[in-house]
Amino acid sequence: MTPKTRLPIGHLVTTRRSFSISPSFSAAPAVSKYLPSAAPTPTSTRSPTPHPNGPKSPAPTVTTPSTTNRSEPKAQKPKPIPASIKLAAEVRKRATSVTETYIAYSVCEKLIKECASQADYTIPQRREKDGVVPKGADGEDLGVGIGWWYEELGLAPTFGTWAQVTFLHMYILTVRLRAFPAAHAPSWHQHLLDHFFYSAEDRLVREHNIHARSLRNKYLKDLFTQWRGLLAGYDEGLVKGDAVLATAVWRNVFGGKEDVDLVVLGEVVSYMRGVLMGLDGMEDEVVADGEIEFGDPRSQRKVVEARSKMMFTLPEENTDVSRE
Repeated sequence: MTPKTRLPIGHLVTTRRSFSISPSFSAAPAVSKYLPSAAPTPTSTRSPTPHPNGPKSPAPTVTTPSTTNRSEPKAQKPKPIPASIKLAAEVRKRATSVTETYIAYSVCEKLIKECASQADYTIPQRREKDGVVPKGADGEDLGVGIGWWYEELGLAPTFGTWAQVTFLHMYILTVRLRAFPAAHAPSWHQHLLDHFFYSAEDRLVREHNIHARSLRNKYLKDLFTQWRGLLAGYDEGLVKGDAVLATAVWRNVFGGKEDVDLVVLGEVVSYMRGVLMGLDGMEDEVVADGEIEFGDPRSQRKVVEARSKMMFTLPEENTDVSRE
């Protein structure tokens, strides 16, 4: 099994494979093999006709060939192309798109599991006979979660938090998938999104005991609306700068709360930039292999706390503000 590639820190050393997404079919026999060979061109044995005013030459001796040695070419009927050869040619035309669908489906399933594991949580009370699930301030079920997003950022282990953190990592992958060839990217985008909703619906049933399909569909439609808005917000942030990106993160991941630590917000933005840079340095075939593991966001603390080279310190005599 190919070792996972950890992002975003360090050099990327992975086992590369060919990005051909169609299976290797054995080469079919050439079609020309089944076509008739060209008939041989007869060679003339006649002597050239002498010029009327030129010197006369003795009449050439004409030798009549024996009828037993003479063989005239016979018209050959073309051999029919076997049905297996026709089938192989047709499969080669269709195999690329069909096979890619299965590959993208399988790889995107692995990628979504990696995205969803970043802010995973459980609700142990659901497994107890008379367990009472605690509720948050907004009425959401509170679970138990570990990791950077819960322990250091202080996010509540709820379904909404899990969805937003998963969305953030899905967005990072989506940006990289956009760089795939135009004929391949749409299939990968769709399978990535489909697998998220499969995972979200399973979580609603397993952890939140929501068995009514109509209620689950309501949650899923709301998630899709959030995803569409998130794409626009994060795209704008990538183009306009870290301040705009931080605003989008604050609005989506932190729910627009006023008491958010700006250093923590900067860590998330730096983490996103670092992972995007790591993915940008990977070849398409490595990404398409699906063996990707996100790095530790804790590594961005030093990056955020480092003083920018563009910042300067005011002279000491100007630091005191006169109150006259």
